[in-house]
This record gives sequence, structure tokens and C-alpha cells, in this order.
Amino acid sequence: MTLKDRLKSMLVRELNLEDISPGDIVDDEPLFGEGLGLDSLDAVELVVLVEKHFGVVIKDMDEGRIAFASVNSLAAFIEERSSACAAAE
Repeated sequence: MTLKDRLKSMLVRELNLEDISPGDIVDDEPLFGEGLGLDSLDAVELVVLVEKHFGVVIKDMDEGRIAFASVNSLAAFIEERSSACAAAE
């Protein structure tokens, strides 16, 4: 399972998205607003989920805004942070 597939499954499962399956989520579709329709409460939960599942910390709203733009951007953010942490060890 790719990172993007894992993220989509996590979004549907953990955020209790109804009437949507992971396969329905388009990689470059916005996660918030008119895209997937997530809201500010989902954003808070998503910060916790990303840290819990991937060990990546989202420090502030600016970082979150960039990371949570789409599944593509979230996957890139996690990969970048994961490789940076691995390089630091």
C-alpha cells in the first residue's frame, strides 16, 4: 500500500467520512472546503493522526495549511519530514 493509499484510508476511517471510500479521494483534490469538505475540527484531529501514525509533527497553522492542501501535499510533507528525521539520526 502506498503512502497516499494509507493516507486516504486513514482519512476515511479516522475522520468517519460517510458515503466516501478511499478510492473516491483524488490525490490533488483539496482536503478542505469544496474539495473533500474537511473543517477546522478535522484539521486538529488530522494533526494528531499524522503524528500518531507517521511520527511527523506539524508545528503551526502555516505548516498545516501547506501540508493539508491535498493528499499529494500531505504525502510529500510526510516523506520530506520522515527523510529529514532519518538523516538527522
